[in-house]
Amino acid sequence: MSRPTSRVLAALELLQSRRRVTGAELAAHLQVDRRTVRRYITALTEMGIPFDTERGRDGAYLLGAGYKLPPMMFSDEEALALAMGLVATRELGLANGAPATASALSKLERVMPESLKQRVRAVSETVRLDMRRGAAAVDAQTLAALSTATQRAQRVELVYRSPQQQTTQRALDPYGLAFYLGRWYVVGHCHLRRGLRSFRLDRIVSVAALPASFGRPDGFDALRYVREAISTLPRAHSVSVRLHTDLASAQHRLFTEIGTLQAQTHRGKPVVLLRSEADDLDWFVRELSRLPFRFEIVSPAALAERVATHARRLLRCVARRAPVSPRALPGG
Repeated sequence: MSRPTSRVLAALELLQSRRRVTGAELAAHLQVDRRTVRRYITALTEMGIPFDTERGRDGAYLLGAGYKLPPMMFSDEEALALAMGLVATRELGLANGAPATASALSKLERVMPESLKQRVRAVSETVRLDMRRGAAAVDAQTLAALSTATQRAQRVELVYRSPQQQTTQRALDPYGLAFYLGRWYVVGHCHLRRGLRSFRLDRIVSVAALPASFGRPDGFDALRYVREAISTLPRAHSVSVRLHTDLASAQHRLFTEIGTLQAQTHRGKPVVLLRSEADDLDWFVRELSRLPFRFEIVSPAALAERVATHARRLLRCVARRAPVSPRALPGG
């Protein structure tokens, strides 16, 4: 730290990170003498930053109670992380997210050096994220209230509107929140239904803290719960397919939403059982046809028929010089 300004800002950062810092600690951290430390403190005071002091041989400096400045110095990696976070915020469906992002960016730029300011602005103006689906608008206060309640393990009262526009009032122990396929969800124990449930935040009318606490399950994964709940929703067809591969390969080739995967043994060989729910069997056939390993249709029989039909359609699209054995068909 060769420049006095950098040392002054470093002194402020240290004072913000600790409750109490002695003059000797500041001097050692900044690699200056005690007299220079006092000059830095005087410079910060003249900037309007309040300090309390403890006199004596081991006197200390304390930043004024309740006073907090945003970090003023960022590395290139920290600036990139901030910029990407702001870009992601625009896509997460928070009400007034764009104005809040612009305001936050403006405040950060006011305390950043010109080089970092340009980096952050470049990311903000040029990077776009594919969130797979348009995000449903969510009230930021609802998200903040549920996040706080989850962290504090505090029960809340929800007023919730169903897809059929029916409104219910229920107590919830929130275990976690997740953003998935363009929607925000809160997952927890619903006292009305007496079980684990997930709720879309864009359907929550209001949320209020209740004077009760709860014990959150260790290692609970809200995103995993939402994924499995959505992939197993009852649909027109219940599907079971035996994949002749290992679990890691199946997970790599199939997207999470398609269903649940379970490692098994079939005739002495490792296989993976895919269970799913589908409305469109032709779509499911196309997903299976992408797989590089063999598969067997367990159920329903209609899916096996659709696979065979799809295979014959593909064969008609190529010039055949010799008959093709049924064993060459996908899933054979």
